Amino acid sequence: MSPIASILTTINAPYRVKLDGQALAHCLTHPEAAQAAPGHMSAFFGEVSPSLQKIFAREFHISEATLISAAKVFGEYSRELYPLHYISRTS
Repeated sequence: MSPIASILTTINAPYRVKLDGQALAHCLTHPEAAQAAPGHMSAFFGEVSPSLQKIFAREFHISEATLISAAKVFGEYSRELYPLHYISRTS
């Protein structure tokens, strides 16, 4: 299974509404969209490894800085701390 397919399987598994890669990428770059899909986003940031999150971001032309910012902004919204909070952009 490709990394992207694995990520999408993980974030979509418990939900009736499924996000595709473009929809997930949109959520990563638009906080209001992320808030509309809190379960998917919590799964992405909490269950998908940071290395796979970075692969996803690169595949969808999202900078690492934007990815880390998205994790922090969504974390503030959800009151959760995610692994990307602790990873520098150079790791």
